[in-house]
Amino acid sequence: APERVLDAPGLVDDYYLNLLDWSSGNQVAIGLERSVYVWSAESGEVNSLLECPADTYIASVKWSQDGAYVAAGLGTGEVQIWDVEEGSKLRSMFGHDTRVGVMGWNKHLLSTGARSGLVYNHDVRIAQHKVAELVSHTGEVCGLEWRPDGAQLATGGNDNLVSIWDARSLNAPKFQKTNHKAAVKALAWCPWQSNLLATGGGSHDRMIHFWNTTSGARTNSIDTGSQVTSLKWSTSYKELVSSSGFPDNSLSIWSYPTLVKNVEIPAHESRVLHSCLSPDGQMLATAAADESLKFWKVFEKKAGTSAAGASGAASAKASLTKTTTIR
Repeated sequence: APERVLDAPGLVDDYYLNLLDWSSGNQVAIGLERSVYVWSAESGEVNSLLECPADTYIASVKWSQDGAYVAAGLGTGEVQIWDVEEGSKLRSMFGHDTRVGVMGWNKHLLSTGARSGLVYNHDVRIAQHKVAELVSHTGEVCGLEWRPDGAQLATGGNDNLVSIWDARSLNAPKFQKTNHKAAVKALAWCPWQSNLLATGGGSHDRMIHFWNTTSGARTNSIDTGSQVTSLKWSTSYKELVSSSGFPDNSLSIWSYPTLVKNVEIPAHESRVLHSCLSPDGQMLATAAADESLKFWKVFEKKAGTSAAGASGAASAKASLTKTTTIR
């Protein structure tokens, strides 16, 4: 059972958007229709951070690495950057003419992926913010993840492609992978092996592929039997968690590199759209089309037990579940 459940009324049921993120400062941002809300995991307080104009909607949210700023990508293609503590907008960045459904930070650079297939890099410190245009996708960009050391960027699209970019040469991807047979939203860099990338495909694919991003080789694959909507590596165990949409609506924890499924958690009434890990790596937040935001102890730090054992223990705590609404 989840540790906590929050109602998330108005969560848009759209696989291509990225509406949930957990900051290094232990705050969760969620985009609900035209608003972004921030929930403090410490105090349990919810604040409305921003509301966008009536003619558009929130398509993506992403915390800066220091947890001070939230970037919001809009349906119009505008990207706003907000100072969360002040509750004030720092700037708007224009350039995309289609919705920005995914974003990623690398220090002061914000990468934005749009429905057009274009990815822009913005230096948020300067007036002429657009510093690079990354051209590789012919369908909507729905996955985007910087490697933690900033050396490589992975992007995934509705064209079923995974592009792996070297930060030093953005005129073309270093590798383009065509193995997936559906849109690629789920991308995750391994925390203990910097050149290991996991990618997950949509409902006509259902695969998780593992890549060596130095050589471009595919090193492993899992057929999950379900639409893969997100992937997160554990920071404490050699494991990763995948969330699924149609038909399972579940969370699965996999050992790596054995690819054994340790546990499967029936998570939501409808497809799990988004997930994010807490800063300590123990808790996973999931948001689904059933308009709920749930928190799961997937990688509990315990001496002498694997995370799978801990997950089993967590499901016995049904009585602890509290429900609050975000708005």
